[in-house]
Amino acid sequence: MKLLLILFSFFGVYCLQAQSMAKHFIVIGIDGMSPDGIRQANTPEIDKLIRDGASTMYARAVLSTSSSQNWASMVMGAGPEQHGITSNGWERNEAPFPPVVAGPEGIFPTIFCELRKQNPDAEIGIIYDWDGFGRLCEKTCINYVVDADGEDKTTTIAEAYIKKSKPNYLFIHIDNVDDAGHGSGHGSKAYYKAVEKADSLIGRIIQALADAKILEESVILVTADHGGKGHGHGGESLEELEIPFILYGKNVKKGKEIKHPVYQYDNAATAVFVLGITPPYAWIGRPVKSAFVGFDDPIGSVMPRRLAKPLIYPLAEGDAPAGGLFIGTFPFCKMVAEKDLAIRYTTDGSLPTRNAALYTDSFRVQKSTVIKARAFAKVDTSSSEVQTAYFRVLNADALPNIEYTYYELDTISEPQQLPIFEQLKEKKRGELYEFSVGMAIPREKNIAVQYNAKLLINAKGKYRFYATSDDGSKLLIDGKLVVDNDGNHGNRERSNTVELTQGVHTILVQYYNGGGGKWLEVYWSGDGLPKQILIPNSSR
Repeated sequence: MKLLLILFSFFGVYCLQAQSMAKHFIVIGIDGMSPDGIRQANTPEIDKLIRDGASTMYARAVLSTSSSQNWASMVMGAGPEQHGITSNGWERNEAPFPPVVAGPEGIFPTIFCELRKQNPDAEIGIIYDWDGFGRLCEKTCINYVVDADGEDKTTTIAEAYIKKSKPNYLFIHIDNVDDAGHGSGHGSKAYYKAVEKADSLIGRIIQALADAKILEESVILVTADHGGKGHGHGGESLEELEIPFILYGKNVKKGKEIKHPVYQYDNAATAVFVLGITPPYAWIGRPVKSAFVGFDDPIGSVMPRRLAKPLIYPLAEGDAPAGGLFIGTFPFCKMVAEKDLAIRYTTDGSLPTRNAALYTDSFRVQKSTVIKARAFAKVDTSSSEVQTAYFRVLNADALPNIEYTYYELDTISEPQQLPIFEQLKEKKRGELYEFSVGMAIPREKNIAVQYNAKLLINAKGKYRFYATSDDGSKLLIDGKLVVDNDGNHGNRERSNTVELTQGVHTILVQYYNGGGGKWLEVYWSGDGLPKQILIPNSSR
């Protein structure tokens, strides 16, 4: 009897696995749609998919968080280290290094050709809104390829193709959310409106599947290539790195929260699992089987509960951190966390623990201070990520000690690195308290700025300097390069340590922005000096 039960159990699991395969797999990739966008915008279609499907808001993109390497990882089942696509500058004839293996068109094997090879009669389509997507695909393996123009046209073409051809695998790329992130900023009203528009387009695509009478035999995946921060992406923050992963359809569990890690390259692996084909050996992605009926969560892989970070007022805005620069006034610091969470904070730059000061009410900040706060659950050991605020408090008679010179780059194509400043014609100059590209810099694109200042070091020692920029920057002290953050990229940070003697030292910061959002900040830290925004303390 026991043997019969074992055989029956094995046969049952086998049947469940066979039933988990669907005839159609539809990927709807919304460029730049972050979990925050879904949480804050009105998204009834996505909400329904989450309610009646399986999802996580903590899936991770690959680094760097730019589009090409993430869309590639999504269809190639592997990361940049394997497929070799490392930036938006990648081209098939200009790759920094070759893929570990190559498919029929010389690029890393994609789901398109793997599906074609194993199912020659499969109907495979791709409709994309961003021109750069096309170079990431093996078009010789695809029945239908359209480079559309705009989210509405992309969706209209997809609807018609679904109804006419009933594709087995269809990849739809929609770009309007990323456009809003670059134009108005992630977290802006325009950004959330773009997410709502994308949500309505998702609803249209699902209705087209129903009209084609294939919805009941389909699995739909809604996801993104990256999130964003400020006016850009490409950096290393969670806001840019975390993406939604939402499955809905045949044999997908209803109301399932995926609690184990999900990675960008798991997309293709999940698709081949659903469609019943074998992934190539070179892929590293794994199918998210726990989302389907008959499959449990992987043992020992549940991620800890994530609590929302507390807010510190004045709030972070765009790329700017919480806090701010205050001259001749003492600002109030206010903190807010979700209900039933306790806020613990520090004012010396150290990480707050459960033994740190308990926040009870707002308080005045009377000197430059780095405040770090974390939310703690009262019922278990869960805690949030750390929220940091940088308060820079100066006397009313404080003078700006940074001299900047602004240039505009007369180039047709977008620059790829810092210019030779000696060859540029000065457009404007002025004085600043901090190294920044705010209101004083009138243009967004094709600009360059040099900043000169002096820094008084009170005690000999090792100091670390950080340059955070979108696009490139360099920081030199006494004429020697300390931090190199040059090149086109999203808002990212690079740092280095240098030993400085007591006395006054010169600082030169060079910056440029080619396209997209512009941003620059300079931090420093040292023995007994927590990492903070650098304000030069010695006049020129």
